[in-house]
Amino acid sequence: MNHTASAVLTNAATSTNGANPGVTNAVLRVPAAAPAAAAAYFGASLAFHADVSDVASALAADGDPGFVVLDSRSTASWDQGHVPGAVHLPTALIPTQAEQILDKSVPVVTYCWGPGCNGATRAALALAQLGFQVKEMLGGFEYWVREGFAYETWEGPERRAADPLTAPEDGADCGC
Repeated sequence: MNHTASAVLTNAATSTNGANPGVTNAVLRVPAAAPAAAAAYFGASLAFHADVSDVASALAADGDPGFVVLDSRSTASWDQGHVPGAVHLPTALIPTQAEQILDKSVPVVTYCWGPGCNGATRAALALAQLGFQVKEMLGGFEYWVREGFAYETWEGPERRAADPLTAPEDGADCGC
């Protein structure tokens, strides 16, 4: 964890009054962080993460999005489906190949299977240790597909209908 993230977490933890034994619900048993600590924490979170919809929107816009998307999964997973235009570099190969494939002046957005997989986190860590600016795409490939964005397989392009639990059915901006 870098100094900024560590300071944010320390400030958030020390800005509460500790346990609140008189409160019976689990949500408020530990009081919410002070507004300044919450702002620092959530601001830091956005420095480390991007969501699927924001990545898709940036890639769909005219021109260079200003970042490269990196799929850190195996070749079999890549062939099964991947974000169009993504670079394929399995996490295990990052230490030996990233500097030949990627430009350190261009931020990298990593993804793996989905929220139950920390492969994108491991890939982001490996890239950061090599000096790359990096963010992790929350939701990974699973949410890319579930939100109805086109993807590529070894057989060609595919697209599924958006899951109404993850994205508006009409394809409109969710407003968040």
